[in-house]
Amino acid sequence: MNDPGRAADAHAAAVRPRRPLPLTDDTAPFYTVGQVADLLGVQAAFLRRLESLQVVTPQRSAGGQRRYSRVEIDHIDAINTLIGEGMTVTGAQRIIELQDEIAGLRRQIATHRAATRP
Repeated sequence: MNDPGRAADAHAAAVRPRRPLPLTDDTAPFYTVGQVADLLGVQAAFLRRLESLQVVTPQRSAGGQRRYSRVEIDHIDAINTLIGEGMTVTGAQRIIELQDEIAGLRRQIATHRAATRP
């Protein structure tokens, strides 16, 4: 059977511009402490400890709950990996800072080389 209402809805959906999904922003704070703890296999207390050491600074919801972005989750995961390899939190944080600095310098070198090529 041909349903004219369904056809009209399908046409409207095809004509309507798509809105970008809000989840495409890696810096948007969507994840709760419990979600991050489950995702990374760590205790919520570990996440709170990283905050107290200023390793991460999650945003707060209107109700005061911590909210983490994907960027912060990746950072916590990298810290946790280095801790698992025997580093202290401070040592792991410094390694990540140096890795970020090296990556930035490599980008600058690549940009400079691209600009000076004949």
